[in-house]
Amino acid sequence: MARYNGPKTKISRIFGEPILGNGKWLGKNSNPPGQHGEKRKRKTLGEYALQLREKQKAKYTYGILEKQFRKTFDEASRRKGVTGENLIKLLEARLDNTVFRMGIAPSRPAARQLVSHKHIEVNGEVVNVPSFQLKAGDVVTIKEGSKTRTSITSVVRAKNPKFSWIDFNETELKGTFITYPERESVPENIKEQLIVELYSK
Repeated sequence: MARYNGPKTKISRIFGEPILGNGKWLGKNSNPPGQHGEKRKRKTLGEYALQLREKQKAKYTYGILEKQFRKTFDEASRRKGVTGENLIKLLEARLDNTVFRMGIAPSRPAARQLVSHKHIEVNGEVVNVPSFQLKAGDVVTIKEGSKTRTSITSVVRAKNPKFSWIDFNETELKGTFITYPERESVPENIKEQLIVELYSK
């Protein structure tokens, strides 16, 4: 299975929320994709369908395929604490997600591309693995040779102050992953408990 590169609006219409970016096409008259839209859908989803839907939403949101998502869940279940919250923390600590949160890239796919193309350093070393797990205190910077590329620096924006678990200086193009975020600080509308129930079957 390849990574999804199709229309973002289609995925947003499936879940009824802009999980892949701009939601300007989502309105009260937006129907799910397909020839008959909502008419061919069951009015109420069963327990398994709701759990599967939530997992798919999380995978699309963070741009992860099934095998990698399952490995992340297994790691979350091994750690102390609430498995669902651990899962969100691990997803947020991914390098590509952190690059996006810092404002270095306008979207997670763009952040993934920056990392894959070796434009990002962690603690002074180039890291080209988007799923790289950051630890508290790790410093993320744009590689020195890439700082002169306007295609990269022109899209850098100030960090959203809501993301208190990371710090970023847009002048120096340097940021720090301070700590794992608390669940209530992560704005994504994901019901992680449903994912835990799905994998616990």
